[in-house]
Amino acid sequence: MKFLSAIFLATVLVPCAPAQPALTVYSQNFAVVRERVPLNLQAGDNAVTFAGATLQLEPDSVVLRDPAGRVQIRVLEQSYRADVMSQGLLLSLNEGKEIDFLVRGQDAKEHTVHGKIIRSGYSPGGQPTDPIIEVDGKLRFSLPGEPLFPALAGDGILKPTLTWRIAADQTAQFQAELGYVTGGMSWQAAYNLVAPEKGDLLDIVGWVTVNNQSGKVFENATVKLMAGNVNKIAPKGTPGPMARRELMMTAVADMGQVTEKAFDEFHLYSLARSVTLRDRETKQVEFMRAIGVKAPVIYVYDGGSNFGQFYGGMNRDPGYGTQSNSKVWVMREFRNSEDNKLGLPLPKGRMRFYRRDDADGRIEFTGENELEHTAKNELIRIYTGDAFDVVGERVRTDFQNSGRQDYAEESFEIKVRNRKAEPIEVRVVEHLYRWSNWRILQQSDESTKKDAQTIEFRIPLKPDEERTVTYRVRYDWR
Repeated sequence: MKFLSAIFLATVLVPCAPAQPALTVYSQNFAVVRERVPLNLQAGDNAVTFAGATLQLEPDSVVLRDPAGRVQIRVLEQSYRADVMSQGLLLSLNEGKEIDFLVRGQDAKEHTVHGKIIRSGYSPGGQPTDPIIEVDGKLRFSLPGEPLFPALAGDGILKPTLTWRIAADQTAQFQAELGYVTGGMSWQAAYNLVAPEKGDLLDIVGWVTVNNQSGKVFENATVKLMAGNVNKIAPKGTPGPMARRELMMTAVADMGQVTEKAFDEFHLYSLARSVTLRDRETKQVEFMRAIGVKAPVIYVYDGGSNFGQFYGGMNRDPGYGTQSNSKVWVMREFRNSEDNKLGLPLPKGRMRFYRRDDADGRIEFTGENELEHTAKNELIRIYTGDAFDVVGERVRTDFQNSGRQDYAEESFEIKVRNRKAEPIEVRVVEHLYRWSNWRILQQSDESTKKDAQTIEFRIPLKPDEERTVTYRVRYDWR
């Protein structure tokens, strides 16, 4: 009797739409995907195919495991294919062959043209070129009509596909967890801040915008958003997503409360309800709302901001520091605290400011800026534009130094004018840029030392009032 040694190979086809997926989306254009994959393994080797991965999956990030820990999965081999069937790919597979092209005339009548594909023009992940088709012995740099291909055969795929060879010691049937990192998904926060025409209170509505360019639809997914700067190595030479230019914009309100928690060195925001993220879709979800946040407007005149700061070396140049600008910055300042109706770690995003016009009740846009990741109880100060009716003027009135250049003294005069109909306060900021060893010899108003090289004067101004601030500073280089 002759005995033959054989390997049993069972083929398992996994449905492309298994149980509810879970996503953790990062702001750096990637996400972690977790899906449940039903496995029915036989003893021996099993070929398992999962058609439903993303177009930008990172193959070496794939983890396939039993979440209950009862079955040990041994993956002998894994393959990932993202070359899904398309007209360009089929043209490339038929290069050198003759096919028919369907031509429709102006009278809607159809006929076929026989042509040979010399060059498909298809470049996976790159910039396509013009195809070259030979018709009646002549070359065309375009398709003569709609290509008619032979029936799909061989190993062509319609969706990005993962294939495994899995070794099993015994029969096992369970729900495995498939996890992987994919590109093409990102999120960002945005804040709309609305204030009345007069007053310092404002209302804040925060939105998160999730963008799916991964090449896959996620049905009823549970979504978490990771806020913070997570270190991620960018693959070299990775092509961008092959996505159409148009985006589907969907705004989702009434999503329930978004919950937040600290996670490692970052913050996780969990959407209260599952959402469907279609491919090439941008979806917005409200994640926070605060009413009556105290955020006073402050005016800052930094007249010497356009000539630089102190960089650690001695600056003996007599001509330096004489430049001036007249713009007074308008800023909003508020504390991210529970006492101020906030107290939630705020992810990085754009802040747009509006004021409500009492005459008609409509809101008008008054400025915007970028908010960095801001922890609870931190002070937020956002620049929104330049004042129209508040003006600054800065001149140097005196400069003296010794013949040995072991010291220097200089004096400045700063004027601020309020042409508004109400009183304001202007914060006059001055940078002491020549050397770290300095002292104020004279000053017309009391100043506050903000840091090692900066002082600030707080100057109240009545309507249509001008005030002058003067000071003299000495630098010692001995």
